[in-house]
This record gives sequence, structure tokens and C-alpha cells, in this order.
Amino acid sequence: MERARISRQPAHLLLASEFGSATLHEKGSGEYDPSFVITKLGAKVNRVVAAGLLERLEERETSNGSTLYQGQLRDPTGLHYFSVGDYNSEMMRELSHQWVERLNDGEPLLVMMTAKTRWYQTDEGAVYTSLRPEEACVVSRDVYANWLLDACQSTMVRMNEHTASLEVEPTADAYNRAGLASSLLVARNHYGEVDLEPFKLNLMQALDIAEGRLEAATTPPPMMSLPSDQGEVNGDGGGEGSADLEAFLVQVVGHLDQGEGVDFDTVLKNAVARGHVREKAESVLDELLESGRLDEPRFGWFKVA
Repeated sequence: MERARISRQPAHLLLASEFGSATLHEKGSGEYDPSFVITKLGAKVNRVVAAGLLERLEERETSNGSTLYQGQLRDPTGLHYFSVGDYNSEMMRELSHQWVERLNDGEPLLVMMTAKTRWYQTDEGAVYTSLRPEEACVVSRDVYANWLLDACQSTMVRMNEHTASLEVEPTADAYNRAGLASSLLVARNHYGEVDLEPFKLNLMQALDIAEGRLEAATTPPPMMSLPSDQGEVNGDGGGEGSADLEAFLVQVVGHLDQGEGVDFDTVLKNAVARGHVREKAESVLDELLESGRLDEPRFGWFKVA
């Protein structure tokens, strides 16, 4: 008896922040049923089109002697994590090998990929998402800019649908009558109240790059070097380490500010590169804003007060 043909799932344009913050997954009961990741905005995705700067790609040998490539693809909102192994096509494995060599030579690569979504749940219940590329290629800056615009448009549509769904009674019948996707209700029940401000910030950052500041897509954020006599700092967040971290963050903002302020991601990357824990740096950054030592003239950008 022939099994029913499984239709190919459509690929969604998804920014990294929306996919990376998803913790809800859905798997059909059948052996061949597709699995999905459901985002906070209600996107139910089995496949995605992702694009960004290939920030890292490492070639590793597994315990059974096969080769596994693990990488990070950065768009203006965050990172997509992906892996390429024996389960991928020979073309994808060969591309990955070539890209490792090009990255080692210092070449910036803008990559676009169509990929299957994957999720992993730990014994403690935490869910982590990643991608398994099906097809990929290096793209031009113009193609990447157009992808950013399309991805932002798709995100705004989902944000509007999410907002509209909050006005509807949270039942399947009510959502169906309103013409809303059932995944919006599933997301609402799982995530509860969703703060849209981070998504709005992500859209502004992505549109900023797409509309003429593409150098940010192919250039690592500036890193501030300090005199060696300042020594290493304690990143555990206690005592003297906290004071050092406060002083360092203020220095980073003051040093890198070219008039418009310094963006959130650049500040934190400098802190991590200096040995601090990212979560602690975020907390201290909030404290500096509350104390008035730093200003936030626009959301996600900082200046010394």
C-alpha cells in the first residue's frame, strides 16, 4: 500500500530574532508528518528562507568519522544557527567546504539559504532552534538588501495579524470566523503576552541596513582596544568586576560614538570580547541608563550622558 504523498511545505522569510526566540514546536502523529516551529508572532514554519553574513563556519569530525559543518548566519536582528552533514546533499557539503576556506582567507560572505527548521528539547524542557540547509548560495549586496525588505514586510504582516488576533476571543471557532490562522491561537496560548517592541527595533535596524547602510552587513562591529595596563576584568558580576564592567561599557559608548550613538549589539559584543558575561552586561547597561550615566536617544542606541 503506497503511503500518501507529503506535500512540500512553503518557505517563510524569517528574521533571526523571530526564529531564535521561538520555543514552541508541533509534530504530527504520523510517521511522515512534517514538524513545525511556531514563533511568537504565530508563524508556523517547516522551511525558511534566511540570509545574512556568514559569521562562522567550522568543519568538525564526528565520532563515526563523518564530517559536520556548523555555522552561524547573522542578519541585523541576530543569529541563525545551522549545520550541514551527511544528511545534506553533496552540493551543500562541497559548498560548505569551500566557504570554510574562503572565511579562513578573510573574505566576507553574504549567504542566502532555503532550510528546514529544526528544534531540540533538553531534559529540562528548554527548546533550541536551528536550520538544516537544503540549498544555499553567496548573494550580492543588492540581493541581500531586497531580501531584507521582503523579510521585514513579512514580519510586519505577522505583527499586524498578531495585534488583530488579540481583539478576538481566544477560541478556535472565533479565530476561524475572523479568518485568523490557528497557529496564532496556539502561539497566544503558549507565549502569553508578547512584547512587540523588540520586533519593532529589529525592523528598524534591518530597514536601516537595507536602505543604504549595507556596509554594516559585511563589516564586523568595531571593537575597542584598551591599554594593557588596565588588565583583565572579572566577568562574574560580583564586587569589583561590576564596577569595572560599568566603567568599560561607558568607555565603549564614548569611544565608538560617532555622533549617532552606539547600537546595543556592538556594545554587548565588546563586553563579551573583553571576557564579560553577556547577560550581566545587559543588566549593567540597564543600570547605567537608570542612573543617568548613559542616555538612550532612540531605542537600542546609547550615548554617554
